[in-house]
Amino acid sequence: MVPKSLLVLTMALAIACHALASDPDITTDFVVPDGTVADSAFFTFIGLRSVVPGARLPPASPFTVTKATQVEFPALAGQGVSMAVLQYAPGGINPLHTHPRSAELLLVVQGSLEVGFVDSANKLFVQTLQMGDMFVFPKGLPHYQLNRDGRYPAVAVSAFGSANAGTVALPKALFGSGIEKVVLAKSFKTDGQTVETLVASNTMG
Repeated sequence: MVPKSLLVLTMALAIACHALASDPDITTDFVVPDGTVADSAFFTFIGLRSVVPGARLPPASPFTVTKATQVEFPALAGQGVSMAVLQYAPGGINPLHTHPRSAELLLVVQGSLEVGFVDSANKLFVQTLQMGDMFVFPKGLPHYQLNRDGRYPAVAVSAFGSANAGTVALPKALFGSGIEKVVLAKSFKTDGQTVETLVASNTMG
């Protein structure tokens, strides 16, 4: 039989970990920025109207993300939720990235997607999702989505347990941030020319 004190301690740690894994609690119903009126319009976001399923992808863009975080939708401040609509052209990819402040729950609403993430033991999890399928990317782990269909676009909706989950795009973070090229070459056990190419491709524009 588990000692009562150990059970209480385990429950307390579980509650504490859960509390630390989400946005800080607020002490009011909602947060209103200075100079803003809290009317019905404040709690309404119309920025996704043009990208709901059926909307056409920009023809020149292999991947487009339209966010509804507290940056774009201030009423989300303190609420611990946000969303994004992800649009993939045929063959489009959302490159390897992480969300340091939240897990991501993805729902495919048009087309199909290959998704994958790598855990802290370097194990790769890959799945092909069809319309209506959901997939969860655990908090902070590197992941990607790829539309392998060369003819048709795909659209997905992502939900986050943070008003601003944050995104660290790994190619740009590693090769476009100014890390010394010798450090990159030694880290990836490759030659300087390869690093030069990767740095150049991630610092253009």
